[in-house]
Amino acid sequence: MGECEMRKGTNTIRTYGEAMSKRDTAILACLAVCGLLMSATMAEETYVQTVKVPDGASMDEIVELSTRIVPHPRQMIWHKDEFIAFIHYGPNAFSRREWGSGSEDPSLFNPTDLDTDQWCDVMKKAEIKRVVLTVKHHDGMCLWQSRYTKHGVNSSKWRDGEGDVLRDLAESCKKYGLKLGVYLSPADLHEIKDGNRYGNLSKYREEVIPTPVEGRPFADKRTFRYSVDDYNRYFMNQLSELLTEYGPIYETWFDGAHPKRKGGQTYTRTQWTELIHTLAPDAMLAVKGPDTRWCGNESGGTRPTEFNVIPLYVEKYEDEQWNDRRGGDLGSRAKLKDAKWLHYYPAEVNTSIRHGWFYRDDEHQTVRDADNVFDIYERAVGGNAAFLLNIPPNREGKYSPRDVESLLETGRRIRATYHTSVSEGSKGPAEVLDGKDETFWQPEDQTGDFEVTLKGKAKINRFMLQEAIATRGQRVEAHALDAWVDGAWKEVAAATSIGYKRILRFPIVETDRFRIRITGSRANPTICRASAHYYDEPPNPVEVRVNRNNRVTLVAGIAAFSSKAGFRANNAQLIYYTTDGSEPMVASMLYTAAFDMPEGGTIKARTIVGDRKGTVRTRVLGYPTQKWKILSFSGDRDPRRSPAARAIDGTSHHGWMSKAGDGEKHFAVDMQEEHSIAGFAYLPPNPGRKPVGLVEKYRLEVSADGKTWTAVKEGQFGNIVNDPSKRTVRFDKPVKARYFKLVGVSSAAGSKEMGIQEFEVLGK
Repeated sequence: MGECEMRKGTNTIRTYGEAMSKRDTAILACLAVCGLLMSATMAEETYVQTVKVPDGASMDEIVELSTRIVPHPRQMIWHKDEFIAFIHYGPNAFSRREWGSGSEDPSLFNPTDLDTDQWCDVMKKAEIKRVVLTVKHHDGMCLWQSRYTKHGVNSSKWRDGEGDVLRDLAESCKKYGLKLGVYLSPADLHEIKDGNRYGNLSKYREEVIPTPVEGRPFADKRTFRYSVDDYNRYFMNQLSELLTEYGPIYETWFDGAHPKRKGGQTYTRTQWTELIHTLAPDAMLAVKGPDTRWCGNESGGTRPTEFNVIPLYVEKYEDEQWNDRRGGDLGSRAKLKDAKWLHYYPAEVNTSIRHGWFYRDDEHQTVRDADNVFDIYERAVGGNAAFLLNIPPNREGKYSPRDVESLLETGRRIRATYHTSVSEGSKGPAEVLDGKDETFWQPEDQTGDFEVTLKGKAKINRFMLQEAIATRGQRVEAHALDAWVDGAWKEVAAATSIGYKRILRFPIVETDRFRIRITGSRANPTICRASAHYYDEPPNPVEVRVNRNNRVTLVAGIAAFSSKAGFRANNAQLIYYTTDGSEPMVASMLYTAAFDMPEGGTIKARTIVGDRKGTVRTRVLGYPTQKWKILSFSGDRDPRRSPAARAIDGTSHHGWMSKAGDGEKHFAVDMQEEHSIAGFAYLPPNPGRKPVGLVEKYRLEVSADGKTWTAVKEGQFGNIVNDPSKRTVRFDKPVKARYFKLVGVSSAAGSKEMGIQEFEVLGK
């Protein structure tokens, strides 16, 4: 089979004494040749985080090799933490921008009552286990007392320049028992513009890291020598501060975004990895590193099949760039076929509780409700990934009430559903019911089944399974769950991979017996946990439907987290709503028939059943578009498939795309009558595999006659490629106009088109 190789330094060799099956012999030969076995006996096996695929290995051998790869101990800790908080904070929260320019005055950052205890208290109650703070975003401002720059809190008005957000958070994390991580942006607009270290074409030379600074000695006396240019020295100096002066660091997060580049700047990532694993051996290198990968979107989307072991296609491991992996299939047998290396690289599902990563305002910024957050939690954690939820503090320095409400309710649901099991005291394989990682049920073949019998009949709508990945790797490719109903087995759920954890969701069944069937596996499956649960769902959420005339229909829909149509459907649930911005209660208007909102506005609605209240759903309506007429636009890319009129047809199912060309594009409309305009909402086209027509920089102009135009708002939609969701823009004060024109100053990702899926003009 040729020569095997194991990476040293970042991986460990671990041996477990247990008799091997006949299927182990082929892979054993490879491992023995490689010297990966601690003892050349048939009774011991070795599992590694990364392994080179032997030359000439067959498909079966590659697949089996993938089952021998297990997580590094730090990855296993990360798996078990499950729910992680992201905290985006900095000058952007005060400038109300998604991405800063790098030229912000540090005095802009001035929270009036920073309270990291409040953050940690809320996170703890939400069942979050670790938190990652943006200590430096792309704007380059540092939220800790760095020795190596004045562009940070040390130059702000906040606490007279003596404040340290990371210090406060580190102390609060210790108090509340949370693990701490840091996000340090490799991109640095301040250094590009004013610091002159990023991309200054300085030569690489051997330097001591951390670079000594007079009057600021390090308590940790370890030093390292690396060949670096000016920016990599600066970056690694700051890493040294972060990793040695704030207690244990459990995650380092390196964003791959680059708002701007200069001088062909490159990063010495191999050196960063070595430094991090030396100074903080428990720290996961997230996203642009070897320990956990980005899920491929920023909307909370998850894959139905998530394999932790994925292929690397580089000849040399050191050449791997850890680029984003957006595909729907990353680790299937087909993907393993041409692998040069196999690497344990699990996914981290990230999104924000608010629309945007940074806090902007409490009145208009959308906040995910508990229905939505809990749904993502179940799909991410229950889909073999970790859930990283961004929670941005406000300008006061606290979590805002709406965020807190959603988080506390999410935590309550997690505890009520998963901290107890309906299957406690059940009968079945002891290995899956003893709560231990190191014991597991294993059939003699690659398929098999086992039963779990409850103490008595119970209502069940969730079932959890876990593989023994810590010692046996990920193996299962397909499985199903049956319930004993009316004297026969009935399949209630089926899925593909399991990995660290799979949560199966299905309509409520009342039963006392379950059968778990493993129908496909890469090697003899090893299941270490199985448990049944009941999620007491709240009343169904309300779906707000609006036509072009602003006629509103309210429907008590199926919960977003429901796994099958018809789950919890109940047309008898009463819907209450308001149009004045207040919270709907039983004293509010009872929905009985469709109604009109000709001037637009805000509608809030919820279902109420007895004393149980559903989540409030809010929708902001613009002016009716039925009478609008297109005034002018920058041509149709495809007049049949995307004519301009589709941008204002009141539906998000299709939109408009302009012709390609250099320079600004525009889209102008005659609303047929004068309106008081307070803002607008832009829904970008769905980018698909290749982002096209996503407006990044914009200008909104208005006119009274359709000839003379006045610009009322200019700006930029930050991070629109990764988060192509609806963007709402509010004006400082309303303007009156009959005509409006959206100017696409530039589109994202170098696109030469301008696209609009739907455009709304807001009046209130």
